[in-house]
Amino acid sequence: MASLEFRNVSKSYDNDVVAVKKAKFVVKDKEFIVLVGPSGCGKSTLLRMIAGLEKISMGSIYLDGKKINDVSPKDRNIAMVFQNYALYPHMTVYENMAFGLKLRKYSKYEIEKRVHEAAELLELTDLLKRKPKALSGGQRQRVALGRAIVRKPAVFLFDEPLSNLDAKLRVQMRLELNKLHKKLQTTIVYVTHDQVEAMTMGDRIIIMKDGIIQQIDTPINVYNNPDNLFVAGFIGSPSMNFFKGKINKFNKLTFKTDGFEIDIPDEIKHKLMDYDESEIILGIRPEHFTRRKSKDGYNIKIKANVELIEPMGSETYFYLVAGGSKFIYRTNEMFEASLGSQITLYPKLDRLHFYSVKNGKVIV
Repeated sequence: MASLEFRNVSKSYDNDVVAVKKAKFVVKDKEFIVLVGPSGCGKSTLLRMIAGLEKISMGSIYLDGKKINDVSPKDRNIAMVFQNYALYPHMTVYENMAFGLKLRKYSKYEIEKRVHEAAELLELTDLLKRKPKALSGGQRQRVALGRAIVRKPAVFLFDEPLSNLDAKLRVQMRLELNKLHKKLQTTIVYVTHDQVEAMTMGDRIIIMKDGIIQQIDTPINVYNNPDNLFVAGFIGSPSMNFFKGKINKFNKLTFKTDGFEIDIPDEIKHKLMDYDESEIILGIRPEHFTRRKSKDGYNIKIKANVELIEPMGSETYFYLVAGGSKFIYRTNEMFEASLGSQITLYPKLDRLHFYSVKNGKVIV
C-alpha cells in the first residue's frame, strides 16, 4: 500500500511569497497522478515537499496514514527522478544504478539481483558497462529510472523527466513510463508543464495556478468539463475559444457578442436566466463546430472570414474572425477555402460552456 494525503498543505518563503496554498487531495494506492500547470505555479514545490526536500509551512502530508512532515528524506521510502537525470559521469550504468543500494549497505548479491532486474525491465542490460557520456538522452533517462526502481520505493516522484528529450523520444518515453507503471503497480506523482503528457499519462490530473489547485479529475473530464476559465484555456491545444458577450431575454434568451448572436438551448436556459444584460463568457473548443446545419431549428450560425489556414496533415486549423471575435476551427474534413473567404459554422449545442466574467467559474 502507498497512498498519499495532503491536508491543507501550504508553503511560503521568507519574502512572503506563497508557493503552495492549502493543497488538499488524496493520491490513491497504485495511482498515476499528474501535477500540471504553467511555470511557477507551485507544482515542483509540492513534489519536493513530498520528498522532504522542502519544509512544509502549514498542514500535513500522510504516507499510508502516517504523518511524514518531520520524517527525513532518506527514511520516507520515496524515490525521485529529476529533469537533468543527475547521473555520476565517472560511473558506469551499473554503478549509477547500484550506488544508492551501496549507501544503504545492501549485500553484493542483493545489489546485483536488483540492478539486473531493473536493467532487464528497462532494456539496459547491454549498456551496464557504459558511462553516461556514451548514452543517448533516452538511455540516460532510463538509467535514472533504473536507479529509482532498484530501491523499490513506496512512491515514485517525477519532476519533468522528459523535458530535455526531443519530440519523438518524448512520445516513446511516455509509452515506456505508462508500461512501467502497469508492470510495477506502484504509486506515481508526476510533474509536468506539458498538457499532452498530463492528458496521456495520468489516471487523474491536478491543474495548478499561482500555488492553488484549480481542478482535480480524470483527463477526459477535465477536458470536457473544465471548472473555470483558466482550466478551459490551459487544457487543450489549440485552447478553447472564448467570446465575451451578454445574455438577453427580450422575446427569447440569446447570447450576443461582437460578430454573432445565438439562441440558448432549452435545456440550459434555467441556468442563464439570472444573467439578463450581464456580461458572461461563452467557450467553444475548436473542434466543436460543424459545417452542417442542425435540425433543431436553433439560430446558432456563425459567418466568419478566414485569416489563416494551417494544414496539419490529418487535420486543418482555420483562424477565423467574425465581427470583433477571433477564434480557431479545427477539422479533419477536406473542403475548399481560401484566405479572405467566408465560411459558415454551427456550434455543437451540447458543447457550449458559459463562464462568469467576475470570478471565471463555470455557470453551465
